Amino acid sequence: MVIDVDSKECPCCGGALHLIEETRTEMLDIVPAQLRAKVIRRPRYGCRACGEAVVQAPAPERPIDGGMATEALLAHVLVSKFCDFLPLYRQSEMLKRQGIVIDRSTLSDWVGRTCWWLRSGRSDHHQTPPLTARGSDNVTASHMRLVTPDNPSEGLPFGNAGSNLWPL
Repeated sequence: MVIDVDSKECPCCGGALHLIEETRTEMLDIVPAQLRAKVIRRPRYGCRACGEAVVQAPAPERPIDGGMATEALLAHVLVSKFCDFLPLYRQSEMLKRQGIVIDRSTLSDWVGRTCWWLRSGRSDHHQTPPLTARGSDNVTASHMRLVTPDNPSEGLPFGNAGSNLWPL
């Protein structure tokens, strides 16, 4: 943003003013998170000659089958919950203020499915071996640990409200 003088005439003699230098200051600003609908269009084509063939590109894979959340939204929910300690009911209320109604039970389902996905390392839903079998990948089981009542881990705290995902 540039805030300039109203007149570029000298107040003393009326001559033209020229730029000597500028004073630059900075202010910290925030742009709130924006939720937007990601529209995926897949045209369907048919053959007029035979009238039988219908062709369409396959739908892209979703992080949660049948879910509406993108990877970015799931990451935001998990980071808010586990790193910023923001409970799901508060996240639900924050989304509601932006005009997005998502029940906390849906958010909880997303957290559970995403934690399962991170724990098992499954990106293609049931065909990829667990992270522990992929030691050469960038993400391995040693980077992330899911702590649940059924799967306690020594040395890591466990909350009262279900599963916790702990980066190591």
